[in-house]
Amino acid sequence: MQPCAELIVHNIGRLATCAGGVKRGRQMMDAGMVTGGAVAAAGGKILAAGSEGEVRRAVNTDGRTKFIDARGGLVTPGLVDCHTHLLYAGSREKELAWKLAGRSYLEILAAGGGILSTVRETRRAGDEVILSETGKRLDRALAHGTTTAEVKSGYGLSVDEELRALRLIRRLGDARPVSLVPTFLGAHAVPEEYKDEPDRYVDLVCLEMIPRVAGENLARFNDVFCEEGVFTGEQSRRVLKTGLAHGLKPKIHADELAGGGGAELAAELGAVSADHLLHASPGGIRALAASGTVAVLLPGTAYYLAAGKYAPARDFIDAGVPVAVASDANPGSCPTESLQAVFNPACLYLRLRPAEVLNAMTVNAAAALGLADQLGSLEAGKSADLVIWDAPNLDYLGYHFGVNLVRSVIKEGKQVV
Repeated sequence: MQPCAELIVHNIGRLATCAGGVKRGRQMMDAGMVTGGAVAAAGGKILAAGSEGEVRRAVNTDGRTKFIDARGGLVTPGLVDCHTHLLYAGSREKELAWKLAGRSYLEILAAGGGILSTVRETRRAGDEVILSETGKRLDRALAHGTTTAEVKSGYGLSVDEELRALRLIRRLGDARPVSLVPTFLGAHAVPEEYKDEPDRYVDLVCLEMIPRVAGENLARFNDVFCEEGVFTGEQSRRVLKTGLAHGLKPKIHADELAGGGGAELAAELGAVSADHLLHASPGGIRALAASGTVAVLLPGTAYYLAAGKYAPARDFIDAGVPVAVASDANPGSCPTESLQAVFNPACLYLRLRPAEVLNAMTVNAAAALGLADQLGSLEAGKSADLVIWDAPNLDYLGYHFGVNLVRSVIKEGKQVV
């Protein structure tokens, strides 16, 4: 007996299913395009996606079925933002002038700005302030097509503050339609009170923070900022191995500002993702390909830092590394909640084709969160997360920038925008 659809999105001009699993190499160009498509869903899951005729034959309807007319527009999976720092208080617009005066990212950090500035603001803020400010950011992300987002801690940098951040992420995820995936990032920076004793701070992360985070089941992943002037390779290895021992899967901020062997470390430890990677070595790229680690590229950050260098996306694709693209939404180096806004820079500066960008923001981004079997593509059994765009085709998303092209967002079969 055919299932009864609770929702049917029909009259789709171009449907990008992104079906077929995690994409590598030439597969990145296959967005699973269907002309004249439809999607049927029930119970928050996709029943069928494909040509309208196929979908209509695959399901039944009744008087309770909701029909949404896509009016000939483009429909894609909901966007998956697999690297964000959305939970914080305050803002850092004053740093724009410092950047324009020539100060580097690490110079601003060393002067007590950057991450440490946000740490001070976040520690001072009450729970309701943080929930309110972060909630607004999540609402903007949703309005621009993001239906799932990873959110990192990392602006507390003490046991109590890091635990508070992760608990607040859980509360936000329970209260909003965007699915949130929590990542522990206690090793985001060395806090001011440990600035002359970084190894003692690593002790705190490993001996107190990680066991508490794991004990309360507050995070899925454990991340570290492996970079000269932040955490060394050996410190990063210790943090990630401690997380593994407590059941937290590794992620790593790697090779962003200089080549430091972060990609190699990610591959060695079987990290789910290695992120940034502007300065990844050829050996590091080969190691990621062999390990299956997802390379999460963040062109919005490279654009905002105006360093004139972007991650070598084509090298990753040619090597067979699964590539994802995320926003890196944060108050200092990429102050935007719109993953959609990153689509155009990903085309222009990473030299990715629109189909490659879409796969990188959907099914491969889901893989960077260990969720590719549950969401990120429009296939039967997966979460019914999709975006209806005010766009005639996929190329239009890479072409028309600076405005919100979302017409409607559906999360788990419910229209939420």
